[in-house]
Amino acid sequence: MTKDFRPTDYILESLETGKRFEDEGWTLDAPGEEKPCLIRAIYDKKQIEVKDNSLGIYKFSDWLPVHKTLEGSSAPATYKSEGLAKYLGLNNLYITFSGYWPEKGANFRTCSFKETEAYSVGGRLEVDKNILVVASAGNTARAFARVCSDNNIPLLLCVPEDNIGALWFDEPIKDNVRLVVTKSGSDYFDAIHLSELACQLDGFIAEGGAKNVARRDGMACTVNSAVTEIGKIPDFYFQAVGSGTGAIAAWEANLRFIEDGRFGSNKMKLMVSQNTPFLPMHDAWKEDSREMLPLDDDLARKQVEEIVAKVLSNRKPPYSIVGGLYDALKDAGGDVLKATNEEAAEAARIFEETEGNDIHPAAAVATATLINHAKEGKLDKDACIVLNITGGGEERFKREKDILYLKPSHVFDINPDVSEVREVMEKLFKIEIKTTV
Repeated sequence: MTKDFRPTDYILESLETGKRFEDEGWTLDAPGEEKPCLIRAIYDKKQIEVKDNSLGIYKFSDWLPVHKTLEGSSAPATYKSEGLAKYLGLNNLYITFSGYWPEKGANFRTCSFKETEAYSVGGRLEVDKNILVVASAGNTARAFARVCSDNNIPLLLCVPEDNIGALWFDEPIKDNVRLVVTKSGSDYFDAIHLSELACQLDGFIAEGGAKNVARRDGMACTVNSAVTEIGKIPDFYFQAVGSGTGAIAAWEANLRFIEDGRFGSNKMKLMVSQNTPFLPMHDAWKEDSREMLPLDDDLARKQVEEIVAKVLSNRKPPYSIVGGLYDALKDAGGDVLKATNEEAAEAARIFEETEGNDIHPAAAVATATLINHAKEGKLDKDACIVLNITGGGEERFKREKDILYLKPSHVFDINPDVSEVREVMEKLFKIEIKTTV
């Protein structure tokens, strides 16, 4: 922890009623309210003061709900594009890059913007006596494993077995981090179900996903980086979405910058994208439906098998909930776009050729939709556009480092019972679980 760091002053607000209340340490829901909604952090400091780069993401700590800093973070890097901008005929294209690109000042050891979440969530934890539980399709697990291992935070990861190839590292992961998986053929939703069973056990706490203000405001560091680097709020914001939490975070950051008063008063259009054929939010948005459309579980799993961007495979995203992606899109404007595997592969090739670094499949999906939108003449050449590259530099990182893989400690069936989960947890963490909730 940084010696002179002061905990950030903030309170929480219900997005359903507007009621404000104190953070009790790990508040994920508005107390006493029946209708589910997201809660939002309201910071005392309305004008952000960006601190020294040596603080990593904590340079944006004025707008992070953190009590402490952790070691090893990097802030996203925003720069004005030349190569891709010229290729697309755009005069004000900016790229916010979260990954491994030391020359640009991006030093994410897991090559994914999920690190912004992990460092913010870890910084919100006041005590480490509980075991943090995280469900992930891959990148989130890698980020939390690295951050929690380095900072001695007890962590249980729940990941589909087919996705464990994403759990690579340049240094060993300590034993305070344990990985369990749902068997081959399962998907992210099954991993979430497993994590929910674990959270029924005493001493295990849910990281919270989109409900955790620290996760959203950590992800918002991409927009904090973009706006403070550009000097104004952009017109368009392109990002691929699995849960949509990053886009919700972008919208919330935008609102804070409007309140800041120094960067403009516009709302940037949220141009979010999914990977064909897995398009649950795209399909709901095109029907102007707040509710997600019915999707058969087996069909969803089949679609997830087909997409190249596995991290975009959330079947139960925070889309419909008050304060979720539907509300963000309605308030800010924008659209839900789609890209095929082939379009994503071509976009990744173009990005590497024009900008000089490799990018993750999800970032390639976002890049593909930007390319399509520009080529279709739907973007003014002078519009200020931010492309959020949510992961990249992995191929280069793996060339330069010796890579290890985290092995699962246990493989669960798709529908385990809580007694089995309890028995496994007692063995893995060498604890006696006395009560269940």
